[in-house]
Amino acid sequence: MSKTSEKTRFLTVMGILTAIVVVMQAMAIGIRLGQFSVALVIVPIVVGAALYGWKAGAWLGFVFSVVVLFTDSAAFMTINAFGTVVTVILKGTLAGVAAAVVYRLLEKKNAWLAAIAAALAAQLVNKAIFLLGCAVFFFGTIREWAAGAGYESIVLYLFFGLTGLNFLVETPINILLSTAIVRIVDIARNIRASKA
Repeated sequence: MSKTSEKTRFLTVMGILTAIVVVMQAMAIGIRLGQFSVALVIVPIVVGAALYGWKAGAWLGFVFSVVVLFTDSAAFMTINAFGTVVTVILKGTLAGVAAAVVYRLLEKKNAWLAAIAAALAAQLVNKAIFLLGCAVFFFGTIREWAAGAGYESIVLYLFFGLTGLNFLVETPINILLSTAIVRIVDIARNIRASKA
């Protein structure tokens, strides 16, 4: 296959995955648990990361972050716009990078395990960076929210009041959808191999 054909295929696939990320995250605004929408865009991020590596994962995670900034960050933006932008951009972008790294480490051993672990890694990094951003940029506000919600511990509030329910819902859904990742990656690689 020529370099031009491969580049065209890459741009097409990444364009489609980018559009899917935007649409899925924009639609997720209607699915809320607590203060935040449910992030179900891990699958297209992991597909891009599995097919094209960490740069693709980072790009798709970045796109996810930008959509979140415009649709689901108002509560934090009014408190600290800089902290919100840094936290949201890092959490999505690094989630995509983590998915690619974990997938590459495990794909030769077992494609199913690689997809599940990549989805889990993306989910964990997304939440961990969010929690870190809350601690660094929004500690005073989080303390007030925790007290208002009846939590004596800020840590318990962060894990159980702010992100816990979302994590408990998002993680199994994204892991279940990981089976689709293996099939999509196999189909894409078979098409690529047949055209070579």
